Amino acid sequence: MFRRVLIANRGEIAQRIIRACRELGIETVAVYSEADADCLYLRQADETICIGPAPGAKSYLNIPAIISAAEIADVEAIVPGYGFLAENAHFAEVCRSCNIQFVGPEPEAIRALGDKANAKAMAIKAGVPVVPGSEGALADEDEALRVARKIGYPVLIKASAGGGGRGMRAASNDPALVNAFHAAKSEAEAAFKNGAVYIEKLIENPRHVEIQILGDRFGNLVALGERDCSVQRRHQKLIEESPAPGLAPETRKAMVKAALDLARSAGYHNAGTVEFLLDKKGSFYFIEVNTRIQVEHTVTELVTGLDLIQEQLLIAGGERLRFRQEDVRFWGHAIQCRINAEDPDRDFQPSPGKIELFVPPGGPGVRVDSHCYSGYTIPPNYDSMIGKLLAHRPDRRSAIATMLRALDEFVILGPKTVIPLHRKVLTHSDFRAGEHDTGFVERYFSSNPRIPS
Repeated sequence: MFRRVLIANRGEIAQRIIRACRELGIETVAVYSEADADCLYLRQADETICIGPAPGAKSYLNIPAIISAAEIADVEAIVPGYGFLAENAHFAEVCRSCNIQFVGPEPEAIRALGDKANAKAMAIKAGVPVVPGSEGALADEDEALRVARKIGYPVLIKASAGGGGRGMRAASNDPALVNAFHAAKSEAEAAFKNGAVYIEKLIENPRHVEIQILGDRFGNLVALGERDCSVQRRHQKLIEESPAPGLAPETRKAMVKAALDLARSAGYHNAGTVEFLLDKKGSFYFIEVNTRIQVEHTVTELVTGLDLIQEQLLIAGGERLRFRQEDVRFWGHAIQCRINAEDPDRDFQPSPGKIELFVPPGGPGVRVDSHCYSGYTIPPNYDSMIGKLLAHRPDRRSAIATMLRALDEFVILGPKTVIPLHRKVLTHSDFRAGEHDTGFVERYFSSNPRIPS
């Protein structure tokens, strides 16, 4: 096992990694930007190193600065968490060339599966159901039009790299498709330095269900159940839960098999998530692989009793998985609400600034992962997530009740947050019946509903 690691991230996930390392007896080195000098996680690390000014490109995305910090601190591994460099194959390669263990999959797997068009081709080869569309990146708008006319409108143009809804545009006719093609390419190039896009049939009002996988370097691979992430805004998740409500056992079994088949075909190890869309008829389609730990890994931790960050560290350290598929046990129902500093009444406009009072909830069945505290100032430079609130109870009904109680207890004075929206969602009849889909929030609660053009 590692003696000392560097955490190439910030905020909630940096704190989460520090906690996992401390229980394993691993020393931690936390890096930070000038904007994060007062973050809570810095008080919990064994050593801290400033790596640059506030902009991410000059700090958390600055590979030379992070590698220099790792070498100065004499660490054996770098833990990327999620976001920033977590799915950057070049960064993983640099770590390897510097004899520093990257805590994640090999760069070859990141590169192969991180490109959505390539991952789709791999899924087809592995016999995994995919959404009808182009076989790879589109050469030009003429090819986009040919494919769209073949599979039928509405369609979705998607960036091959990245995620979070960026580089994604819907279209329902030829003129709209031409505009969507160029807009998606421009946004993808600006966000990911990769303007490649591909096209898929738009599955209308689907559910978003993903399978958590974990594999070691010896070919052992397990699935740790599914998460339903259908409550979203602008293609970014707000609420996640496990198990997925109303998922037929045979569909769950087929999804797990598909996820494992794809992972095996890629020689995958460490933590990853295989994501699917589920239509109203119960058919599912592969959409992408996240080659990292997910924000919502905590949901899976609650229903399995496993610490996924510790498992990542153990696998990266060369150990075999400590359990087999038949050893995995699931208990109860877990729900996670992302607590973002955003104003839902203004199209989720970010709301950075000073937190005057921060009082997290507690009690039976409640977990809060957050790097915030009273007096902390949320910088405008990064993601708006303040933290994650989770409820874990014997069944979904009681998990919802506990979550509503926890939301009522949660006090955050200063910035606007999505807490009021979460209350509305959890009391809506469609959500309670498990009949929500990825368009649920924008259909019922958005001040600026998005309709495919």
